[in-house]
Amino acid sequence: MNIPADLKYTKDHEWIRVEGGEAVIGITDFAQGELGDIVFVDITTEGQEVAEHAVFGTVEAVKTVSDLFMPVTGTVLAVNPALADDPASVNKDPYGAGWMVRIQVKNAADLDGLLSADAYKAVVG
Repeated sequence: MNIPADLKYTKDHEWIRVEGGEAVIGITDFAQGELGDIVFVDITTEGQEVAEHAVFGTVEAVKTVSDLFMPVTGTVLAVNPALADDPASVNKDPYGAGWMVRIQVKNAADLDGLLSADAYKAVVG
């Protein structure tokens, strides 16, 4: 299982990579493995401010639909356009081509409440 050390994580299995005042968010390798083959990603929150822990979209796998939870409060600047044509990129490259959204972080201090890679490893065993 791949858990990059340079990212922050949530107990809901989202990851966040901070790039200045912006951040990129996706689901973890563990999450995509548990979901199985991802067939559709539905994110309609572009341009909206989404509160920490609120649902910003859903991901649909062959057998289930799972909510996507915002790790920190922020405004959704962009949704990964490649997911419309290739939702399976989340399975193939969850930390790269399979990213979900780019946000403007509202309060950088919120990032302090997220899990380190080691703490996330302890959550998923």
